[in-house]
Amino acid sequence: MQTYNRFFINGEWMEPAGTQTLDVINPASEEAFATIALGTAEDVDKAARAARAAFPVWSQSTVGDRLAVIEKIVAGMKARGPELAAAISSEMGAPMTLASTAQVGAGIAHFLNIMAILKDYQFEEIRGTTRIVREPAGVCGFITPWNWPLNQITCKVAPALAAGCTMVLKPSEEAPVSAYLLTEIIAASGLPAGVFNLVNGTGPVVGAAISAHPEIDLVSFTGSTRAGREVAKAAADTIKRVTQELGGKSANIILDDAPDFARAVKGGCISCFNNSGQSCNAPTRMLVPRSRLPEAVEVARATAAATLVGNPGDEKTRIGPVVNEAQFNKIQGLIQKGIEEGAELVAGGPGRPEGLDRGFYIKPTVFANVSNDMTIAREEIFGPVLCIIPFDDDEDAVQIANDTDYGLSGYVSGEPAHARAIARRLRTGMVHLNGAGPDFNAPFGGYKKSGNGREWGLEGFEEFLETKSILGFDAA
Repeated sequence: MQTYNRFFINGEWMEPAGTQTLDVINPASEEAFATIALGTAEDVDKAARAARAAFPVWSQSTVGDRLAVIEKIVAGMKARGPELAAAISSEMGAPMTLASTAQVGAGIAHFLNIMAILKDYQFEEIRGTTRIVREPAGVCGFITPWNWPLNQITCKVAPALAAGCTMVLKPSEEAPVSAYLLTEIIAASGLPAGVFNLVNGTGPVVGAAISAHPEIDLVSFTGSTRAGREVAKAAADTIKRVTQELGGKSANIILDDAPDFARAVKGGCISCFNNSGQSCNAPTRMLVPRSRLPEAVEVARATAAATLVGNPGDEKTRIGPVVNEAQFNKIQGLIQKGIEEGAELVAGGPGRPEGLDRGFYIKPTVFANVSNDMTIAREEIFGPVLCIIPFDDDEDAVQIANDTDYGLSGYVSGEPAHARAIARRLRTGMVHLNGAGPDFNAPFGGYKKSGNGREWGLEGFEEFLETKSILGFDAA
């Protein structure tokens, strides 16, 4: 059993103010493999005040100073990559292949991307006799989730450090070990004391304290829409900036003129099942022409059958367990709801996959003939569950895709000009055309109840800057 019972505050590993601890459960075995200390509002106060004290110096640091620190962090992450991947696999169930490549790879990529942005960024410009200056936003509070733990931490920490901000991080208590390892890497980077602080704990205690703390100027939250509401409410009294990346129910429109219809359907299934379906931007609603529904169903059935669920340590495993028992039970309940509401069960269904009697494993599940008013089409399931919805024409496809509370991502496969035209009509923050993958230079974020603000790329960097106008600065 590994023990992580201290917090990183003001450049030191400190004992927590309280005495509560929490076991970290490996979802593949349902057994505890680590223990963490749970923080209190007092711990957050110490961390926030340390970040405030460090802000004057770090905010005035040079671009060279910041790049030097980030370079050391990247080197540390590369050196400890296998250790980070093992932690992620143990804490949230990702197969080791996914943890090593996508999960750790994304974390490193965010730091590399921000280095490229920082090297060329112009923090000042002249407009007439006025100088426009972009300055660090201040002390930041980060509340991050368990599904892509390293990715979601680094896409906040990297731009905040580059901007000259200081920060307090609360990682998910479900997946805290990778955050602890990253903190060790940051602690060895030469970053001044107080710039980065780590406090473990629960959302209702530590998350709420971060959101409401008067010394924190900005809160960046990733998680459920329900929790996002609470963060915004807690932050309101101190008028701090709040950015949120929340839930999704993304539509994947496969047009009749898709260059390879079967390949598009198969790719959509694989993307939906990836990371055990635990991605906010997963294409969970597949929209296909009504005339080609039987073809789509057969491809989806075969893809689900070929998706190997199993031990995260097995190289052949495509998807591992979902993160915990609560998520397992929620997903099982929604699968049963789909059956009760009359959706056609094509693959998967309730219960664990055959031969997996222990661990929070879900069968890759496909429903067909889903109507967009069914519960499984409205709620974010956050598991490997795909809904196939038929449409009659372009107008119908766009109407169905936009008929959701969410607006994080969208997917369109079709003849390029046709696909681009459909993409422009979707009310989402992102659209992937013809199988396009993620782009770390592109802004990541959504419309409607999927949140506000942007992460990744230039836009994600600028979320951590304030704008100051100095009038008459350049007068003759």
